Amino acid sequence: MPRLVIAAPSSGSGKTTVATGLMAAFAERGLAVSPHKAGPDYIDPGYHALATGRPGRNLDAFMCGPELIAPMFAHGAAGCDLAVVEGVMGLYDGAAGRGELASTAQVAKLLRAPVVLVVDASSQSRSVAALVHGFASFDPQVRLGGVILNKVGSDRHEVMLREALEEAGMPVLGVLRRAPQVATPSRHLGLVPVAERHTDALASVSALAAQVRAGCDLDALMALARTAPPLDCEAWSAERALAGTRGTAPASGPRTPDGLEDPASPVSEARGPGRGPGNGAAPADLGGAPGRRPVIAVAGGPAFTFSYAEHTELLTAAGAEVVTFDPLRDEALPDGTTGLVIGGGFPEMYAPELSANEPLRAAVAAFAAAGGPVAAECAGLLYLGRSLDGKPMCGVLDADARMSERLTLGYREAVAVSDSALARAGTRLRGHEFHRTVIEPGAGAAPAWGFTHPERRVEGFVQQGVHASYLHTHWAAEPSVARRFTQAAAARR
Repeated sequence: MPRLVIAAPSSGSGKTTVATGLMAAFAERGLAVSPHKAGPDYIDPGYHALATGRPGRNLDAFMCGPELIAPMFAHGAAGCDLAVVEGVMGLYDGAAGRGELASTAQVAKLLRAPVVLVVDASSQSRSVAALVHGFASFDPQVRLGGVILNKVGSDRHEVMLREALEEAGMPVLGVLRRAPQVATPSRHLGLVPVAERHTDALASVSALAAQVRAGCDLDALMALARTAPPLDCEAWSAERALAGTRGTAPASGPRTPDGLEDPASPVSEARGPGRGPGNGAAPADLGGAPGRRPVIAVAGGPAFTFSYAEHTELLTAAGAEVVTFDPLRDEALPDGTTGLVIGGGFPEMYAPELSANEPLRAAVAAFAAAGGPVAAECAGLLYLGRSLDGKPMCGVLDADARMSERLTLGYREAVAVSDSALARAGTRLRGHEFHRTVIEPGAGAAPAWGFTHPERRVEGFVQQGVHASYLHTHWAAEPSVARRFTQAAAARR
């Protein structure tokens, strides 16, 4: 599989511009391009999907474990002619205090892929050679195959940059001039998602493709991609992942006073994500009439855009029929709904519209009150609360949310504190928080998660069939979560 990793010295250098433009430009040549994003980002993969016509997929070595990066890549890239992986932050930046873990450099090494460094050259000339030399020599196992210069100001500026990099022996694979007309709008959590500006996003992606096509040597980039050696791994599949799990077991170890498990107890021993026998008892047969599948409704539309493609694949493989609905537009849950997934997104941008859809809010509240299984992450948590910025929401949880000036961002290690439709107490997962809202109280009488790193606290709500939390998780790390939730949905038929 020819493949490239698009990296940069730091955030804001133009990785998304270049990666998305390359994906679109190669797709315009008739190639099947597989788009990937290092790290937990939900928004960039939406632009990648628009550029390629294929689902944008994340490769997160913290949440899923390094051992799953190559298999998940192979799964997403199956049948394609080229794979492009957009990096995260700077090339060597990863999980805080964990060395290279979850960095673009680690992903590149796990994929044995050449790296193209996107450099913001707007305020430098010959110094670019020293910068690139440092990134190329810092880790000899990272193969830096060339540079794309971004935000170049003039022909003279380009000549100086090229001369410096020629001295350093580093190929220049592209030069992009400043082009504000292809800039994509952003706000408090990054770019505005595709679902909120689909027509304008199409125009932006088309403009990015034209810019990259004009400024980059696509033939040289493809030749570099073809130097990637074969990957010796079996592609991940939802079916095989579920076959290797056995549901989630209750914790048997002692508890600390704050509800977190004792680090010395047997249930605290680390388990590799997504591997081995899982966390407990064998899965039950879904049962029911032949051909009947539990219907799991997944919130979508502009307000709920954060999701991982593997979640739907796992739910489907576990026996569910997955149906998408839009809380901004639909006044009822899909027919036959027996499970409800409300993921992340930007409900704060649509609070008046969500609040105005009283029939759906009432339907969600009735479903939860009847004990229906509900999995809510971040935006879903806010939607289930009593209010958001003073606007009435579903009222499932006795909690109120509001926008805050503080950004909460970072990886978390968590243990399930309470039995729920997602996991039994003691189940361990790694996740990610990414929000500029607060909810009060931050945890219910039965919290969802206890964070064990980087700080110790409990968070979220478990009541009846509801599991609601700020924590974003990747179910490929623990497929038994999808099986357990599907079984809970099947029990409601």
